[in-house]
Amino acid sequence: MQTRYFAVPVLIASAALALSGCAATPSTASSDSALKVVATTTQVADFTRAVVGDAADVSLTQLIQPNQSAHSYDPSAADLTALGTADVLVINGVGLEEWLADAIDASGFDGVTIDASHDITVLGSEVEADHADETEEEHAAETEDDHAGETAEEHDEHAEGDPHIWTDVRNAETIVKTIEEGLAEADTASAANVAAFADNTAAYTAQLADLETWIRTNVEAVPAAERLLVSNHDALGYYTAAYGITYVGAVIPSFDDNAEPSAAAIDTLVSAIQATGVQAVFSEASLNAKTADTIATEANVAVYSGDDALYVDSLGPVGGAGESYLKAQVHNTTLILESWGVTPTALPADLQ
Repeated sequence: MQTRYFAVPVLIASAALALSGCAATPSTASSDSALKVVATTTQVADFTRAVVGDAADVSLTQLIQPNQSAHSYDPSAADLTALGTADVLVINGVGLEEWLADAIDASGFDGVTIDASHDITVLGSEVEADHADETEEEHAAETEDDHAGETAEEHDEHAEGDPHIWTDVRNAETIVKTIEEGLAEADTASAANVAAFADNTAAYTAQLADLETWIRTNVEAVPAAERLLVSNHDALGYYTAAYGITYVGAVIPSFDDNAEPSAAAIDTLVSAIQATGVQAVFSEASLNAKTADTIATEANVAVYSGDDALYVDSLGPVGGAGESYLKAQVHNTTLILESWGVTPTALPADLQ
């Protein structure tokens, strides 16, 4: 089976990194001999944390902080120091971390990278179109061949498309398995850690499976014609595709949350909301809700913002509704269902 991570070569960037931003935050402390892992986004850090568990000989540092955009993130000096001394880097991939090549160059990172997008069919990419008529078995076999010996740059070019892969819970299951296999390959000196990674992954995957069933059961109870969604930016394509939801539009019609909607785009979205019968516009916790509020007002529908905003590009702070991937998905799905006038069923015991 193909190795789930690849060595990252030194990447040469023409522009210097600005050393500003949020400091890297270690989530586990350990000895100098520990496996040093750095994870980029809040989601991949949460998945990695679930795999690592309480392993004493693994140090995990999360770069992007809660409610911080992955698109506009700018590594600090502390972030680059953590990256430069890391043994393993876990990334989302699909071009989400646009700053990554510069960060690798500036930090001198020369470890291995676990790419969460491995084995994920990327929406909106040439790869997806090429494999549209394949069976899962045919696609898996071809993917294995296609990625063999790939460099980081080649993989990114191969996987262009929607980077928000984690919003489909089935993709999350694949991502967690990829992280587990990558860490096991990188930490061959510790049989105890490898065993712990496998046990933790099995337990967490069971929770993800229960989450997937809960979401699917509740969404499918709503008539298909009523499953309509408008969000702050175009980041829920995998979620809507997975659960049969019609994505009417986004306040920011772009994968990048830094984009600005034009007046014409706003008018088009207002018209679409009124024509389709959408009942609400959802803001996101990591984004300013002003434009979403304006569109909802013009369309005369509800707006979900503040504590009722969705956690999409970023998870939220500790203690909040979006502090983990599991909680964020429950929070998001509950609010979407409520916007359709539906009260969701009770959560499975292991998610309560």
